[in-house]
Formats: sequence, structure tokens, C-alpha cells
Amino acid sequence: MALLSLIKVYQAYGHVPLLDHADFSVEPGERIALVGRNGAGKSTLLRIVLGEITPDDGERRAQTGLKLAAVAQEPEFGGALTIEQAVAQGLGETQALLDEYTRIAEDPNHTADELDSISQRIDAVQGWQMGAKVQAALTRLALDGSRPLAGLSGGQRKRVAIARALVAQPDLLVLDEPTNHLDLEGIQWLEDTLLAFAGSVLLVTHDRRFMDRVSTRIVELDRGNLQSYPGNYSAFRQRRAELDHAEQLANARFDKLLAQEEVWIRKGVEARRTRSVGRVARLEDMRRERAERRNRQGNVNLAIDTGNLGSKRVAELENVSKVWVAESGERITAVKDFSATILRGDKVGIVGPNGAGKTTLLKLILGQLEADSGSIKRGNGLEVAYFDQLREQLDPERTVVDTIAPGGDTIEIGGQKKHVMSYLADFLFPGARARSPVKSLSGGERNRLLLARLFARPANVLVLDEPTNDLDIETLELLEELIRDYDGTVFLVSHDREFLDNIVTQTIAWEGSGQWVEYAGGVTDWLTQQARRQATQAAAGRSGGTPAAPGAAATTSAPAAAPAASAAPKRGVKLSFKEQRELDELPDRIAKLEAEQAALNAKLADPNYYVSAGTEAAQTAARVAAIDEDLLGLLERWEGLEAKRSGAA
Repeated sequence: MALLSLIKVYQAYGHVPLLDHADFSVEPGERIALVGRNGAGKSTLLRIVLGEITPDDGERRAQTGLKLAAVAQEPEFGGALTIEQAVAQGLGETQALLDEYTRIAEDPNHTADELDSISQRIDAVQGWQMGAKVQAALTRLALDGSRPLAGLSGGQRKRVAIARALVAQPDLLVLDEPTNHLDLEGIQWLEDTLLAFAGSVLLVTHDRRFMDRVSTRIVELDRGNLQSYPGNYSAFRQRRAELDHAEQLANARFDKLLAQEEVWIRKGVEARRTRSVGRVARLEDMRRERAERRNRQGNVNLAIDTGNLGSKRVAELENVSKVWVAESGERITAVKDFSATILRGDKVGIVGPNGAGKTTLLKLILGQLEADSGSIKRGNGLEVAYFDQLREQLDPERTVVDTIAPGGDTIEIGGQKKHVMSYLADFLFPGARARSPVKSLSGGERNRLLLARLFARPANVLVLDEPTNDLDIETLELLEELIRDYDGTVFLVSHDREFLDNIVTQTIAWEGSGQWVEYAGGVTDWLTQQARRQATQAAAGRSGGTPAAPGAAATTSAPAAAPAASAAPKRGVKLSFKEQRELDELPDRIAKLEAEQAALNAKLADPNYYVSAGTEAAQTAARVAAIDEDLLGLLERWEGLEAKRSGAA
């Protein structure tokens, strides 16, 4: 039995429904990844699941006593709390009972009955074990429970929020972009935690490798509808590509047929004839269907103006070190004896835990900081464009248009002027949205705006600090392609392993105590080389030798295919008896083929059919294609016979 179900749910803001009578359910033990374009309504669906909003129509059903816990994109805790107190919030009423027990026990005037009463209530909810669970969660996260929340980084706050949700032991855990701000170690910890979690999970994330490892089902929210795909993201991507191709073909066939019928209606209709009346009604239905069609949202049109490529050498570092002195007087080594050469066209990934010094290393390379020791030689003519993960470059009070072209209406891209509204349309900002203030934008829209601002100026060095946060997967893949083809140099700070592996040519990784080591390839290559080195060190240690030095991405319902324009029929020739009979039978023959095709398309639209049908699915798809050809021939024959008969009348 489903833990929670949404039945024919409808939710709209404005005239376009985010959920158009959609059905959704969560079964025990499932780990569901919800995917869809920015603005498709994923957050709205999560809020309906959590019971935070009531849909305009439809029904939400949940098992009696269902326990829910959620982690928002930007967690909120409230009050001046320590980490332990924040995690303990997940215990809810149980924590209130434990606090009451502490208060009574510390009261010198308390009675034995008072203490016994509160103890029994705590026993009833297994509250004593809950306190231990908080401590266990803090230990797993390597968090100091006495440390105040104030001053924690975004990644640390996200860890605390996840721990708070887990100690509640929910039946359904809802996670909105859980990997944002987490470092690689934190993401791997979260993967292991969710795989061991006994309850169900519903999550929204852009991290494709995270979905591959964690999810058991992908649910796509597309144009108000929810479609389920069993398996992980890789399986979904393959099936989605097949469905997209089938939808494009179906729409093309439909549009071709509609165009042909529009030509026919303009030639004149003999309404007294039943078959002509039926054909007119069919055309009216097609017009309505075309008007109601919701096409998939377009893709961002990304382009970078490289400008002057500058010198071949971007930076050469030799034995560079940088030490910071904390407020407590403690000396913190951010970079120690680091050497590397960065050349034009290199795509450099910089990985390390939060607070390791990635930003410090970047500033040293680009000349924004001077080293305490060592030497740095930088190339000439460097033009740097910086993508800031905190979006501090965006003024929330300014409009989108003013952010891109302050005081003007054109920008210059690659030496050519372009109207700012046209440029913003490339980044999926329509006219009304382009005039909105930045503070009204969603997280994904702000990231797109920052990319638009970044690419509006020539640069031969791109610094991208967590550019993947809040972007939908389609935009991520386009950004990957753009950066791969970019002639300039790229420094990429990210914890998205798939994104890094698809782009970078070398990885600079933090390995503790200010040690940064350069590896060829992406994150996977670094982890592989690191594991080999550690294995070599372990083997050398066991044998008493000297340890090695540190290393230098089915078919949808398809209407009948459109008939091709037939040759002009001979006029003034009366139909023979056989031809008249054939013409009379054509509507029924077409209707039967369309009914068969609709039934087959319904099968192909069900992802589970491919699992159970095996090779039969391919035969079904072939039959659908054959019906298209048959319909095309029949429609051409129908038009030819009617034209011939009309000419004789």
C-alpha cells in the first residue's frame, strides 16, 4: 500500500497549470528522484506532498500516522542554537519531554511523582534512545555539538539539517537539492546514508551521479504531467531520449496532416455529404488539439565571447605557500609548497572540502592574492570573468534588464550589437520576466542571469564557482558542451562529479594540511590514482618499505501521418461502382487503424511495458510505424477519390 498518493492533482499559478490533474504515489522503501525544468513546478509538488499547501483540485491521501521530514534548499533553524540543539529539533515532542525531564530533575523542589510521570512518558516514545541517536548523528557527521550555528558554512548547515531530519526517523524523507553546498566527502556520506535508510525518499537534485547511485525510480514533471521511469538516471535518460524523438515525429506528422486538411477546407466543402461533414469535424478536433499542445520549454542559447586569447602561459607557480592567521591567533596553512603550470585552454577542476582553501588557491593563481613564499609568473592580457556561487554580484533591487545592460538597451557580443531583450530571451527570460526585479527570481533563474551577465563580456579566463547549483539538467548539459568547446582557460570549483568529469583536463585536489596535488583527468581519475597510491603506501608499510611520495543521457500517442499532396485528379470523370464503394468504406478503415494505433501507443507510453514485453515492444513500435504508412496511403486515396467525384458532380 502506498505511503502517500496524489490523485488527479491540479495546481496553477496564472493560466498555465504546473500540475495538470497529475497522479503520484510513494511506495515503502522507494527512493524517488523528481526531475524537470526550472519553473516546471517541482518545489510546488514537494510542498503538496508535505501538506504545506492544498492543491486547487484533486486529493492528497496519506497513511494514518505517516511521519514526514524535509530538508529545504536553504535550511532554516531559528534562534541562537548550538549544532546539537539544532539536530535535536528533529525529535519534536520527544525533545520537549527530555527538556522537561532535565528541568524537573534540576529543580531541588521536585517530587518523585513528577519525575516518575515524565519518565514514563519518555519511555512510551522511546525517548531515551533518541538522545543517543542525536549523539550518533553528530559523530557520523564529525560535528561539534557545542558549536553555535552562527558562522557555519552553507555545507555545514546542510549537514546539520540532514542530521535533524534523520534523527526524526521519518517514513518519508523529502530532500530539495540536498547536494548543494556539500563537498565530495559529504555527498558520498549522504549517498551511503540514504542507501542504508529504511524509509522512503523523495528528492529533487541536479546531481546526475548522485541520482544514478541513490534512486530506484525517476519521476519527470513535464508540462503539468508526471511520468514514472523505473531505475536510475542513466536508464531514464535513454528512455527520455527515445520518447522525445517519438514526440517530435508525432508532432511533425500531426502538423503535416493538419496543414493538408487546412488546404482541403479552403478548396470548399460539400457539407451535405456525411463524409465531408465528418472530415470537417475531424479538422476542428485537430485545430483544438494543436491549440492545446504544450511544447517542451526551449533550451538556453549559450555563447561565450573569448576576446583576445592572451599569452599561452596563464600562470606558473613554484613552491607557493599561503598562511592565514585566525582571530584566535592560530596559523592556518591554506596552501603549502604548491607548484603547477596552467596553460591557455586548460580546464582545471579544483576540489576539496568546504573551508580547505579553494578560493585562496584561485586568488593566488589569478593575482588577487600574493603568496607568502614561492614564486608566481602570470601571463599577459588575462581577462577574467567570475561566476560567484553566492551570487553576490547580483543586486536584488535591480531589474534583470538593468543587470545585463545598465542604462542601455543593447550589449555587444563578439563585436556585434544585440538588443538586451533578445539576449535575455536566449537565457529563457521572456519580456515580462526580464523586467522583474532580481529578488523575485528563483534560484535557477538567478544562476541563468549570472551566466548571462558572465557571457555578456569578453573573457579568456573563466572562473566558475559552483555553477551547477539550482540549474536544471538540460541547461547543465548545454553548459558542459559550451565549456568544452571554449578556447580560453577554465577554473572550475564544483562538487558535481559528472560535471567535472565531462569538462576538466586536470584536477587540483586538496590532500590535507595545505597540500594541493595536481592530477591528470577528472574527479574519477583523481580518486582512482589516489586509491592506487594509498594501496601502494599500505603495501609498502606492511612490507617495511618506504611509503610512496604524494603524487604529482518508447513513443507517445501519435496521430495519423499527414497525406502528401496528391497529383491533381482528372476532372469530369464519374466514379465507378467499385470506386464509390471504396470511398464509402474509407472512413471506417481509417477509424479502425487510428483506434489500433491509439491502443498500441498507450502500451508504448507505459515504461513498465518495456520491462515485461521484451522484444514485443520493438514489434509494437514497428506496427505503429506501419499504420502511419497505411493511413498516409488511405488519406491520399480519400482525397483523390473525392476530388475526382467532386469534379464530376
